[in-house]
Amino acid sequence: MQRHDAELQRTPRTQTLSADLVIVGGGLAGVCASITAARAGLRVVLMQDRPVLGGNASSEVRLWALGATSHMGNNNRWAREGGVIDELLVENMYRNPEGNALLFDALLLEKVAEQSNITLLLNTSVFEVEKRDADTIGAVRGFCSQNSTMYIAKAPLFCDASGDGIVGFCAGAAFRMGAETRDEYGEKFAPTEEYGQLLGHSLYFYTKDTGQHVKFVPPSFALTDITRIPRYRQFNAKEHGCQLWWIEYGGRLDTVHDTEAIKWELWRIVYGVWNHIKNSGQFPEADTMTLEWVGTIPGKRESRRFEGDYMLRQQDIVEQRRHDDAVSFGGWAIDLHPADGVFSEKPGCNQWHSKGVYQIPYRCLYSRNITNLFLAGRIISASHIAFGSSRVMLTCAQAAQAVGMAAALCTKRQARPRDLTEPAAMRQLQRELIRAGQYIPHVSLQDEDNLVRTATITASSEMVLDELPAGDDWVKLNMGRAMLLPVKAGPMPTVSFAMRSETPTEVDIELRTAEREGNFTPDRVLAKKTVSVEAAAMAVTGTTSPTLAHSATALCDIEVDFDVTIDEPRYVFVCLMPNEQVEVAVSDRRMTGVLALHHESNRRVATSSVQTPPEDIGVERFEFWLPHRRPRGRNLAMRLNPPLASFGPDQIRSGFARPTTQANAWIADPADPEPTLTLCWDQPQTIRRIEVSFDTDFDHAMETVLMGHPERVMPMCVRSCRLVDDEGRTLAALTDNHQTRWAVTLSEPVTTTRLSLVCEHPSAQVPASVFDVRCYG
Repeated sequence: MQRHDAELQRTPRTQTLSADLVIVGGGLAGVCASITAARAGLRVVLMQDRPVLGGNASSEVRLWALGATSHMGNNNRWAREGGVIDELLVENMYRNPEGNALLFDALLLEKVAEQSNITLLLNTSVFEVEKRDADTIGAVRGFCSQNSTMYIAKAPLFCDASGDGIVGFCAGAAFRMGAETRDEYGEKFAPTEEYGQLLGHSLYFYTKDTGQHVKFVPPSFALTDITRIPRYRQFNAKEHGCQLWWIEYGGRLDTVHDTEAIKWELWRIVYGVWNHIKNSGQFPEADTMTLEWVGTIPGKRESRRFEGDYMLRQQDIVEQRRHDDAVSFGGWAIDLHPADGVFSEKPGCNQWHSKGVYQIPYRCLYSRNITNLFLAGRIISASHIAFGSSRVMLTCAQAAQAVGMAAALCTKRQARPRDLTEPAAMRQLQRELIRAGQYIPHVSLQDEDNLVRTATITASSEMVLDELPAGDDWVKLNMGRAMLLPVKAGPMPTVSFAMRSETPTEVDIELRTAEREGNFTPDRVLAKKTVSVEAAAMAVTGTTSPTLAHSATALCDIEVDFDVTIDEPRYVFVCLMPNEQVEVAVSDRRMTGVLALHHESNRRVATSSVQTPPEDIGVERFEFWLPHRRPRGRNLAMRLNPPLASFGPDQIRSGFARPTTQANAWIADPADPEPTLTLCWDQPQTIRRIEVSFDTDFDHAMETVLMGHPERVMPMCVRSCRLVDDEGRTLAALTDNHQTRWAVTLSEPVTTTRLSLVCEHPSAQVPASVFDVRCYG
């Protein structure tokens, strides 16, 4: 029994913590920054004001996490984010392909708890900053409502990943809210006052079918006049959760201080919408349905944006400008919403894509006037227009990984964030990020410590792509369809397709490529041909003489010689233009770096298969050529002559661990019974650590909640392999793998002149492939 006499007043228990880095905010940005920094050796305090991690991706909000892949609805091929966030997404796919938000919560908690260098403070709201001097933070104060404890967290470095920027705000960091005018940065997409200057909040609901009649009595605060929502006719009994992302409100208010009022209005809307679905009589299928969950906190989109040494802007995204200090990338559309949200007569979003991914410079990730403050998440230094793209969670997460690694480098160098803009320091930061799995467009790994740099690389076999054999199925040419192929410099191989038609007809075929290096928008036509598909014969016609090919009744084997020389290694698109009368054979073979695309739109992120912006908004017109999700997505059956030799063992030295201008992967011959990649040195090498990168399909978006996925393991991922030295000893073995990266630290270094990676094919239809192998002493 405890008894305490009366006192004049008491104060909560206070606990002081010291660390190398204090991160405030436990959304995906804070989580990824924390794990990255902790793995780099820093002691981290992570302060999160909610009971779970994940922010808008958590079970409290339940928004699917997305980034540059944009639901696979733009031309950003192989653009899923790398590093820690990739590890989390791939693991969530393995454990939780159904998209259960509670399981994603548990995964994030597990991954943070596994890091002994992280002190996690949940339910702890930071409310005050202590300054060492005018431009330096000394500590932050937070209060945990669950254990009535005041925490004082001290560190040389701080990261604000809080969403609303509470640390930067209290520290006096320069920030802005609202939209810049067109004149400030020359951004032609700058919104009018009538459209609004802020994106609002959203709050979601889940439903379920109970199989029996359910009565719904709305709360008294529910919206009664559903026609106040101009788009109310779009509501139905099937869509729920973040499929209704456009239930949005608050863009005309202060999205920091008016959040509680915004939440109440969103509750009114949600319960009013459900009352409409249940009780209007328009949705009889809702009779047995009930509300399973309604959000209790709104998902925020926009509030404060803090100023760094550089402000990302529209031109960086659309023109894909390059920066010497690039440390991350984005690729979501510039996606603005009307400030009136769900009550607006306008469409719920106004989004325009770029032709490819864009770099995010390091100078956007720290405060310009608080010398030890990093910025992460949606508060980074970006204009309102650029924020429309950089705000999405996976973009935030990967940029935050750069912050975590930068903090580690600052600690080693006893430097401040701005100091890392010095060229040698920046090269080191980029190198460490890429080694940890980060992808930075146009920045390859330059690693003098990697022993593979001096090795001779051979393989037991390599894929020489002469054929993607036809399976049993066909697809109609009711839209443009293409094969995306990595070709070498030199004459373009002839390409053959199996086509069939009930009547004689013609098909136009185009050879295209991307105008900008590394893009996958087919905006440059290299050659055009027209092929005749006839009942018993067909020919290729064009600028050259007709070429006869094999045929059968109603089945034609079309061989196309484009008579083009490819100027440098690059991806090309072999585009079959639409003809409703024609069908093309498809293949069951899948392989790294080769993909079928389709000229169509993805309604989640675009309204047409051709982006056609209004005049003078600074956005480009172009076509969308998109992959289909598995199991629907399959390659077109084809033959190449001469075969495509783009997948040799030396590809693992490209410095990129995903397809870019080439596949950047060694791919074994499918017939190889034991695919083996071998590294040989003239002199014995002492090796302690080996790092291997596999193909977990960076083109697959891996949405975290609500959307289901057809597989737990990506089909191109090597499941089993082993590392063998020059005496035949197995140094390490991997079984039942599903992750992108395999890092082996040997208990005792091995000295050897040869190291072999012996793999198993993922399946009979998918040959083994490896992006990268690195060895360190």
